[in-house]
Amino acid sequence: MRKKTAVLLVVVVAVLAVTAAALTAVFFRPKGDPVVRLNLAHFFPAAHPVEKELVQPWIAAVAEATGGQVQITSYPGETLANAAEIYSGVVTGVADIGISCFAYTRGRFPVLEVFELPGIIYLNAKVAGKVAWEGIKVLDPEEIKDTRLLMVFSTGPGALFTKTPVRSLEDLRGMGIRATGLSARTLETLGASPVAMAQPEAYEAMAKGIVQGNLSPLEVLEGWRHAEVTSYVTMTPFLYNTLFFMTINHKAWEKLSPELQEIFSRVTGEYLEEVALGLWDWQNESALRWAVEETGMQVIELPLEETERWIELIRPVQDDFVEKIGKMGIDGETVLGTVKDLAGRYNQVYGNN
Repeated sequence: MRKKTAVLLVVVVAVLAVTAAALTAVFFRPKGDPVVRLNLAHFFPAAHPVEKELVQPWIAAVAEATGGQVQITSYPGETLANAAEIYSGVVTGVADIGISCFAYTRGRFPVLEVFELPGIIYLNAKVAGKVAWEGIKVLDPEEIKDTRLLMVFSTGPGALFTKTPVRSLEDLRGMGIRATGLSARTLETLGASPVAMAQPEAYEAMAKGIVQGNLSPLEVLEGWRHAEVTSYVTMTPFLYNTLFFMTINHKAWEKLSPELQEIFSRVTGEYLEEVALGLWDWQNESALRWAVEETGMQVIELPLEETERWIELIRPVQDDFVEKIGKMGIDGETVLGTVKDLAGRYNQVYGNN
């Protein structure tokens, strides 16, 4: 009996020792540990393509390329920081890496608002992302230097989803449209009546007739089922664009050796080019096809003359931007001209992709 007890005691002690060692390895890892562990915060749901098609494959690719020396854990759905606080969370180190929208902290990125101004035509998300990525390199704004920007990507052009057809400005005037931020100002300039509300509220609001439409990327037609409560989509590639960022805390970046930084940058660049830049294009295309085939959604293309009327009316929104950053000592005309030139160039190269 004593022998069995002694053996059992030895086993228990061994198990406890192994458990203690494992816990020590996880929570009290020595400074010399070669593995760099980083966390990533974003607001997209765990089932969203940003998490499934971009974040998780990129994390796996970074781990593989670095031989397991860089391990990143994703925290989707605002579990680490809410959308509006993700950038500041990266600055302070609450998150090592963050993905969110620049527009969620209105006024925090005054120069980068240029990429979301109405009146600039982006034919697709890839064009918008290319313009933003190169434009940021050219403009080199101070407002993003408190972190290290890893990539930017975009929703690309938005469209008007409405209960009744919008083929002209006259059709739009007085119509209640769900919109927020700069988009609300744009619609107001065009004569619509913007109503601010979060995207999850828009379906019910349109179903009940509280608003008559929405200005958003085409993906919400299917993803948020907005095609079920609207009948027409007016293509307006000059009205809407939202820019996303992926950025890393400076101290977190400095944890990586120069060799790991080079590998990290290379893999990230590959995922920007091969996945992120076109991520919204296939979502938008798939959603529009579903809306037309499954719900009978009718697509309206504005004639060139009508498009020019709309763009002329929203020019003051661009003028306000130029004036605002001019007061900061920044040449707004040059900033706006740079983005327009890039948009024209990339629309020619990638506009039909």
